[in-house]
This record gives sequence, structure tokens and C-alpha cells, in this order.
Amino acid sequence: MSNKLKDILKKKISKKELKLVPSSFDIVGGIIIFSDFPKELIKKEKIIGNEILKKYKNIRSVFKKTKKYSGKYRTPKLKLLAGKNNKETICKENNVRLKLNVEKVYFSPRLSEERKRIFKQIKNNESVLVMFSGCSVYPLVIAKNTKAKKIYAIEINPTAHKYALENLKLNKISNIELIKGNVENIIPKLNKRFDRIIMPLPKGAEIFLNLALNKVKKNGIIHFYSFAEENKYGDIIKGIEKEGKKQKKRCKILNIVKCGHFSPGVFRVCIDFKVI
Repeated sequence: MSNKLKDILKKKISKKELKLVPSSFDIVGGIIIFSDFPKELIKKEKIIGNEILKKYKNIRSVFKKTKKYSGKYRTPKLKLLAGKNNKETICKENNVRLKLNVEKVYFSPRLSEERKRIFKQIKNNESVLVMFSGCSVYPLVIAKNTKAKKIYAIEINPTAHKYALENLKLNKISNIELIKGNVENIIPKLNKRFDRIIMPLPKGAEIFLNLALNKVKKNGIIHFYSFAEENKYGDIIKGIEKEGKKQKKRCKILNIVKCGHFSPGVFRVCIDFKVI
């Protein structure tokens, strides 16, 4: 779509401006979101947005990020460029329909393949814990595409939790238990252990690793996300192994997967490891 976007703008803006049009953006349901929109194009924002709406009838709103993921709930700030000023949408991913507000809930459509990679590893009758579960995208794709026995999902953002409850009904899912609250308070009270724990919080997840290690079964798997430079994955692994030793457990690294860029030279990384 990015090449087509420049094609439809050829007659509307100059060649110099055309080169500045971002080639990267996210599509979430009927919404397009530009992450990096050049200041040089501020006067042409509405023209660009309206041309997108004319060309793509399935798109009803075009936004740009004015502030990237930040704050307590890691949500963006968005400015409307064209269309309806409605930030709620329904998108489809991995056989799931997902309702959310793109400004009030953290969600990245770019992680669709990564979520598929995770659910393909899940065996029948597994019990799964998803920490920082948002509007429940990980739990939902697991429930819809596997024969996991039970999935527990913990989320602190009350708006994300509200959408998660709606999404369970939307997808007619019954084997997910949604819990609203802080993982630090919730997890110690859970009277059970899990075959698999997913930690999709790439910034700061290391401070919660002790909670996951305490609740994973022997030979259970943890999927730990972090941001890191390519040559510094070893630092994350050392941190995992160090935390494991504190609990007298050995952490066997199974896989290191790059699943997106964060900034130049810095990647979102998932470390899959078995706890022995």
C-alpha cells in the first residue's frame, strides 16, 4: 500500500514533498496510523489524509502519532488528519476479532506473526498465563487457535480490561480468565502454576521476571520480551539466568527471536526459555 500511496499523491503534492511521505504506517481495522510524519508536510496533512480516504473505502480515519507509546499504560497520543474522529475500531487477526480504542489501549498489528509463532508452540491442555495482556489479543489468539486448557490474563489498564471483556463475548471464548490489576499484587495470590508464561512487556519486564519464575511449572516455558541492541542479547540472557539462580532454577535458552524494530539498531526481542 505504501507505493500505491505515493502514486495517488503524485498530482496533489510536489516531488520534493512526495519523497517525504512516510512509507511506514499501521492499519488497525478501519484506521491508519502514521508513526513518523515529517514536519515539512504539516500543511499537506489533510490533503494526504483525504486522498487516502478517497482511494481506500475500507479506511474511515487517518491519524498520526504526536506522542509515541508512553505513560503508565504505554499508549500513544494521536491527531486526526482526515475522516471520523473515532478511535475505536474492530480489527481481525489470526482468526480473532478484536475491538479496541487505538489511543487508550496498547496494540501493535505488527506483532501478528509473532503471536502466531507463540500459539503454534502451545500443546494440548496447557495452562497459560499472559502477563500485561492488554485488550486480550494474546489470550484470544491462543484460545482460538490451540487446545490450551485454560488461559489466565492479567492487565492493569482498566480501559484495556473493559475491551478484553467485550472481546471474549465477541469471539465466544470461555476458557480465558481475565483479571484486572497489577501483576505484582495478583500473581502471588494465584494458587496455581503454569505450563507457559508470556511476558509481552518489552520495556521493564525484567522487574517482574521473579514472579514468572515462581509460577512456572518445572520444564515450563517462559516467553520474555525486551528491547535490545543486536550485540547485547547476552545481557538479557545473563539477567534471566541470574534471576533463575536466585530461585535455584536453571533457565535453558531455547530461542532468540527478533520481532520488530524499536529504534535504529534496537530491536524488540523475545527470549524463549525452559525453566528446569
